[in-house]
Parts: sequence; structure tokens; C-alpha cells
Amino acid sequence: MEFIEKIMVLIAMSGAARSQAMEAIMLAKQNNPAAAAEVLDSASKELKEAHKVQTQLIQEEAGGAKHEITLLLIHAQDHLMNAMTVKDLAKEFVELYEHTHQLQSGKEITS
Repeated sequence: MEFIEKIMVLIAMSGAARSQAMEAIMLAKQNNPAAAAEVLDSASKELKEAHKVQTQLIQEEAGGAKHEITLLLIHAQDHLMNAMTVKDLAKEFVELYEHTHQLQSGKEITS
């Protein structure tokens, strides 16, 4: 995979993961924790693959490859880091909404 292609993959995968994390929050808000967990798992898998691409870029540079630092590369890194943060926060929101819905329905919380 070429350098620019790796950058575009990072952007695409990170964007998909961020969107899935936001979708998980909405599903949890709508009291659908199973679907939220499934979508959050998908976001995690997407981020894992994006992180592999990022690791390839880092290893190439550590091995002596000289890649130009472009605005597109910075954008890709920013996208990845934001997606990781949103996914981590989404996990917390999903748990919070699940507890909130349990409290509203009078169920005992088990965690």
C-alpha cells in the first residue's frame, strides 16, 4: 500500500469508527444496549485496523523511510486520535445510559 493510500485508509477507518461510536451512544439513549454494544464493538475493530496502518507508518519511519509531513497526514492522525477518544467516551455513555434506564425501570443495577 502506498503512503498516500495509507493516509486515506486512516481517515476513512477513523471516520467510520467515530460515526459508529456516536451511533452507539444514540442506541443506548434509545434503551437498546445490545445494539449499542454491537456497534461499539464494530468501532473498536475499525480502530484496531486503523491503528495497524498507523503502526506501519511509524515502523517505516523508524526504519529510515522519509515521508513528507503533509496536512493530509496530520489530518489523518487527528482523525484517528479523535475517533479513539470518542469511542472511549461512547463506552462510558453506553454504560451510563444502561444504568439510567435500569434505574428508571426500577431494576437493580448489577455492576
